[in-house]
Amino acid sequence: MTACLRPGCTGAIEDGFCNVCGMAPAATPTPAPEPVAVSSSSVPVATTGSVRTDQISPRSSSLTSGSPLSVRGSRRSSGGSMSSRTGSSRTGSSRRGRLGAGLVEVPPVPYRDPSEAVLANPEVAERKRFCSNCGKPVGRGRDGRPGRTEGFCRECGAAYSFTPKLVPGDLVGGQYEVLGCIAHGGLGWIYLARDRNVNDRWVVLKGLLDTGDSEAMAAAAAEQRFLAEVEHPNIVRIYNFVQHPDPKSGTMVGYIVMEYVGGKSLKDLRSVRGEDGQLVPLPVAQAIAYALEVLPALGYLHGQGLLFCDFKPDNVIQDQEQIKLIDLGAVRRIDDDESAIYKTDGYCAPEVATEGPSISSDLYTVARSLAVLTFNFDYLGKYSETLPDPSDVPLLATYGSYHRLLARATDPNPSARFESASDMADQLLGVLREIMASQDGRPRTSASTLFSPERAVFGADPDRWPGLPDAVEVVAALPVPQVDTTDAAAGLLATSAATEPRAVIASLAASPLNTVEVRLRVARAKIELGDLAGATADLDQLAASEPGDWRVTWYRGLASLVAGRPQEARAHFDLVYGWLPGEPAAKLALAFAGEAAGDPTAAARNYDLVWRTDHSYVSAAFGLARVRLAAGQDRAGAVAVLESVPTNSSHHVAAQLAAIRAGMRTTTATELTEQDLVTAGARLDAVELDAARRTRIAIEVLEAARQWVVADPRRPAIAVAGKRVLGCAFTERDLRLGLERCYRSLARLSDTADQRVALVDRANSVRPVTWV
Repeated sequence: MTACLRPGCTGAIEDGFCNVCGMAPAATPTPAPEPVAVSSSSVPVATTGSVRTDQISPRSSSLTSGSPLSVRGSRRSSGGSMSSRTGSSRTGSSRRGRLGAGLVEVPPVPYRDPSEAVLANPEVAERKRFCSNCGKPVGRGRDGRPGRTEGFCRECGAAYSFTPKLVPGDLVGGQYEVLGCIAHGGLGWIYLARDRNVNDRWVVLKGLLDTGDSEAMAAAAAEQRFLAEVEHPNIVRIYNFVQHPDPKSGTMVGYIVMEYVGGKSLKDLRSVRGEDGQLVPLPVAQAIAYALEVLPALGYLHGQGLLFCDFKPDNVIQDQEQIKLIDLGAVRRIDDDESAIYKTDGYCAPEVATEGPSISSDLYTVARSLAVLTFNFDYLGKYSETLPDPSDVPLLATYGSYHRLLARATDPNPSARFESASDMADQLLGVLREIMASQDGRPRTSASTLFSPERAVFGADPDRWPGLPDAVEVVAALPVPQVDTTDAAAGLLATSAATEPRAVIASLAASPLNTVEVRLRVARAKIELGDLAGATADLDQLAASEPGDWRVTWYRGLASLVAGRPQEARAHFDLVYGWLPGEPAAKLALAFAGEAAGDPTAAARNYDLVWRTDHSYVSAAFGLARVRLAAGQDRAGAVAVLESVPTNSSHHVAAQLAAIRAGMRTTTATELTEQDLVTAGARLDAVELDAARRTRIAIEVLEAARQWVVADPRRPAIAVAGKRVLGCAFTERDLRLGLERCYRSLARLSDTADQRVALVDRANSVRPVTWV
């Protein structure tokens, strides 16, 4: 080995660098830094995994951990063409309350005493040490010797240091007494301290990754500016910004002073391993509850013109029943095209490498975090930019709406993602309601912000059930998209008295306004009139001027239904479902289109999702009962769903009458039992009906019972057991007498002589043979 020639250094050149001062050999003497003592006993501490990116061509095809790049060029709009509401950009506070949105109980995490968080021997694990300039490994041991915690990168020569700059007892800024290190992050060590000027409250000091790194210095200064503007209950509070001399160079180093947040990070909550050695996913409802708290915080930042950029489970702490974002080191202005970008592989959106971060890339990281928290997959390798197929992940197969939400939020096309944090939160809340209802069977009714309620209930006519409703009836009953209140014609549409389609078209034609909402309303009126050519032309023009507006696709689906093209309608409604996975209206329309297309299994799945989640969509109950009968003659399942229509519903009676028919609907009379018939009669007795309708239904029940009795000569013996249906014994004679009475009663209630004569003739034909 060659002796180091730097003045004052007693080391030797080893592997190209001095084993004492860490410098490369110098041809001419230069001042050497003072040697730094390093403790030999240490405990590894996990780093955040964030990587700074700078100084690389925007055309780079990939972005690997540790590889620097620069993002410069045009800034993409934060909006998206496939938006939840064209023109909307809602950010800020949420309608939701406590953790869990009032829907799911999230186990509280005990408050962690700050003194217990201090690391006894703070050191960054060697496998976590990388050069902050070029991203190459540094500080690695060899030949049984530990790696250096300070030195210079062998690739680029940049200085590195993983040694804490503050030690217990240091007084920073004249008021913050350091107690020790609690973690190591992307910008360096994080320290716990007491604020001697404010009742000894616990605070956290966040320093730099390397005091000689100008980019890190700039990032910290930028963080100070941003965080001074941030004030949100789910974002860590910033108290102060102070400076303290570096113990080695004497250079003043900046520290951010922020509140101490105890508890555990979402990464820690996800770190439990099962008997198979695999990480145990968090319950999906619990993970969604976390995201519903995070999204308003991100929406707040976006409303302030800021991007979080590096969201991941590590950066979220649950403290008792509160969620907080704790690491804002990567925060930047939305219009900042120059600053270095900090990102984490497996979470970062792919376009960040070439186009820079955006609102949609922030939302991408939330969806990726949800995926990582709720199921195991190779998110750093095979699926680093995609999601696994639902056939490989039971959770995604079970909860299709959750899969669709993740798929939209992580779409490779940024403009296809959610437009804002509020839009994503609204859909995620709808998905959570669906999941909770599926798990415990209790509906979670909620008003939609995007759709009206059902305008009518289709398929509930007792005289036609279980026949397939007419498409025109369905289109008139389905919810309609809410009017965008920012549209110039919103007031006109809200106050217009015209409701008949022709009157609507005439009224709007006379208006000087020709906004998107006006054009959509005219297209809807034309669909209701059956003017499909005119509606299609209008929708084509809207699609050209408003690309990606989901409402155009919705109305195309309605037009396809009226045109008798249910498969085409399914394709349109499936797209709407993909864009709005939390909306029951999209699934209801898709269910009917599937039913009309002859796919009762798919229709049943979507009707069930809607009805199980929200009992205000009564059409879904009648539809689910219909397709259960069609799919496999599931009489019990059809009756059960009709019985679940609430008694306070105006369609409860219609549901009871449908349940009577469903309970007796079989291919042959032999499939019925006497109990089916007794139950049908009891159900009819319990329903309040006008005399004429009750008599007509009684005729159906008694006729079914008569056919059941005559199908097997042995069945009259049931009369011995005393079982009766609508007061008639299970004998052909008694049932015929009952039918005769019903027909004669109905004849007395008839409006015309012809009807009375026909009913009396029918009564005479069914009466049993007698001597008089």
